[in-house]
Amino acid sequence: MALKAVHVSDVPSIIDHVPENASLSLYSTRFANGVDMSVGGPKSPKFLVIGHRGSGMNILQSSDRRMRAIKENSIMSFNAASAFPLDFIEFDVQVTKDSCPVIFHDDFILSAENGTVFEKRITDLYLSEFLAYGPQREAGKEGKPLLRKSKDGKILKWDVEQDDPLCTLQEAFQKVEPTLGFNIELKFDDHIVYEQDYLTNVLQAILKIVFEYAKDRPIIFSSFHPDAAQLVRKLQTIYPVYFLTNGGNELYYDVRRNSLEEALKHALDSGLQGIVSEVKAIFRNPGVVSKIKESKLSLVTYGKLNNVAEAVYMQHLMGIEGVIVDLVQEITQAVSDMIKPSRWQRRKGLGRLRRTALGLRGGSTFVGKKGGPFEKMDVFLSEERGDGKIGGAHLVEMERRKRSSFGIAKTPISHSSLHTSVPDFPQFYSHQQEQKHDHPAQCMQLLIT
Repeated sequence: MALKAVHVSDVPSIIDHVPENASLSLYSTRFANGVDMSVGGPKSPKFLVIGHRGSGMNILQSSDRRMRAIKENSIMSFNAASAFPLDFIEFDVQVTKDSCPVIFHDDFILSAENGTVFEKRITDLYLSEFLAYGPQREAGKEGKPLLRKSKDGKILKWDVEQDDPLCTLQEAFQKVEPTLGFNIELKFDDHIVYEQDYLTNVLQAILKIVFEYAKDRPIIFSSFHPDAAQLVRKLQTIYPVYFLTNGGNELYYDVRRNSLEEALKHALDSGLQGIVSEVKAIFRNPGVVSKIKESKLSLVTYGKLNNVAEAVYMQHLMGIEGVIVDLVQEITQAVSDMIKPSRWQRRKGLGRLRRTALGLRGGSTFVGKKGGPFEKMDVFLSEERGDGKIGGAHLVEMERRKRSSFGIAKTPISHSSLHTSVPDFPQFYSHQQEQKHDHPAQCMQLLIT
């Protein structure tokens, strides 16, 4: 299928069809000086890469083995992630009935006995009951079989290639590489209205462990729950707090959760340090990036699209400060290639990477090996539009071929018939660095038009 240019107006229709295993086999470097986590929010000197639930979430029905490689939110997953140049791992914390913070994503935990499925709410379990699920640490001891409900309602056996026992927040602090930052998501049920006293008790139980065991480890708190995010900021001023939002991809009774604009307002009203948004919401509304940055807030994204290197690269140019990813190895490698390339890599590797994102097909110099990572992105971007449009990128490529017989043009293209010029990558890249990404919408236009 031929690659077609992608216009900004077409981004929503394309990003809604991201395959669950969309990725590139293309590494982020660990920051030499770490992240400044002083009061007032993090000052991120480089582009953050954060491992989602450690080495990536589990999708049990996925055909991609990487989504079933290691049990998510486990000590094994966290330490596996630390082998790569990550800055943080992200994981979900809930508090048991006896006030112990544990790491688990879902609101309910499922098991089966004699063919009957039992479902228990995490917060209704005592710690000993929670730890009785899944593989056990004691030799010869067998735990309750662990099941999981998929988004379409199917009950699946939680089978992964490398399993590991459930764990507590305290264990994570004690057993995970101490220089690896923790992005602690404060997890609450979307369908429950919580009293402030309850939220306070839960957050204090979590903070007790953090204050006792964090030491010099970088910490970020985040939550989809607007009141929890606001409250944890009131309870402590040592660690930054980010408000999580899906940017309106789903709607809730609480309007603070229904758009990036509301997320920005809530973050400012609550004295938070940043926003973590679902990535599709950013691509649908790239202009909001400048508003967030003008408000002196940090912006990080999550979502399946972050497993595609070109999408991550676009965000870097837009000024987004980090991404939460499942495919840790692939994306850390890609980010390292984009952000710290040699001059030759910029001309050959990143020039090709950028042109693939642009939709410029001009031979093997641009496309790479057949069946390779760039061809995968070609497939991702080549959704049939149905209107036969090719777009301005084709015109740019024609003009480029006129100017040079080489893979990279030596001067920016400026043509009266084109809506935008497409400069040579090294010049474009350095210019955007100097401008500090003040025009994210323009970056999107250049990259997707």
